[in-house]
Amino acid sequence: MYVMPEKQSVPSGCKEAVVAIGNFDGVHLGHQKLIEAAEQQAKKLGKPLGVLTFEPHPRSLFRPDEPVFRLSSPAWKARLLKGLGVQYLDVAPFDRDLAGLEAEEFVRRILVERLAVSHVVTGYDFHFGRGRKGSPDTMRKLGEKYDFGVTIVDQVTDDDGVAPFSSSAIRTALRRGHVQKAATQLGHWWSIMGTVVKGDQRGRTIGYPTVNIALEPGCEPHEGIYAVRVRLAYKGAKEIWNGAGYIGYRPTFDTDRLFLEVFIFDFDDDVYGQELIVEFIDFIRPDKKFDTIEALLEQMKTDCDEIRVKLEKLHENNPVKNHPLGALQVTGEL
Repeated sequence: MYVMPEKQSVPSGCKEAVVAIGNFDGVHLGHQKLIEAAEQQAKKLGKPLGVLTFEPHPRSLFRPDEPVFRLSSPAWKARLLKGLGVQYLDVAPFDRDLAGLEAEEFVRRILVERLAVSHVVTGYDFHFGRGRKGSPDTMRKLGEKYDFGVTIVDQVTDDDGVAPFSSSAIRTALRRGHVQKAATQLGHWWSIMGTVVKGDQRGRTIGYPTVNIALEPGCEPHEGIYAVRVRLAYKGAKEIWNGAGYIGYRPTFDTDRLFLEVFIFDFDDDVYGQELIVEFIDFIRPDKKFDTIEALLEQMKTDCDEIRVKLEKLHENNPVKNHPLGALQVTGEL
């Protein structure tokens, strides 16, 4: 997948693409339906498939003191989009200049002059331009004016036709520790991709050495212990390890920082400075403070025993295996 340099015009090989537009946080099943519609249109027209998205999240610009719980970092989002067959990705910087463009000016400057689109695909609720005044109907009219096609994808719901897929609903599920419910809406395991940083190495002294990954501001899943799968993030790395993941402030040790720590089973490699992907498979228990280190160790052994059993049985009931991105996670190809 070609990632366009910031604010440069699209290269010749990507011109006249069919472009799906949106924030795509989490790349959930609703987003995937939209990209599928764009892919079908691209095949029909014999054109490349592109995605236009925005960074940072618009709320970060308008309400900088309220960090957003991002379901996917920019790097992880790009990886998910690549897994869906997107051929080029344009990440437009969402700044005051872009936010201040009138709807038609956005279309003319970004879609027509910069990207030279042949067709645009958006969701039914996509609004754009200054004050979010541009609507799907606006996009259709501007498509006619500037000679590009427009497809608007209706709201996508679950198999019962009741619950719409939404990033907000997935965030709520994760805040409650319902990672499997989140996975059924994402179509893949909710994951954190990040670089291993040095911790205080206390885990080594108690027999549970962990790897530590810094969490982005606003990341707020339910604090506690999770069953996780872990792998290296570099291209071609397919080996997957099981482990126990912890998100919290380590109340037993009176710390004041939110951590993601992972004790990887049967693993003793030095991965400091490397990028890992941690897939959250199930929630085990909430965080709690222990009176003694011995009590903590006893609980950790119980947690790890439970996690091993759950992950060994994952193949029997894997809610994501029949979705494109979930299938790639199962094989370690995502």
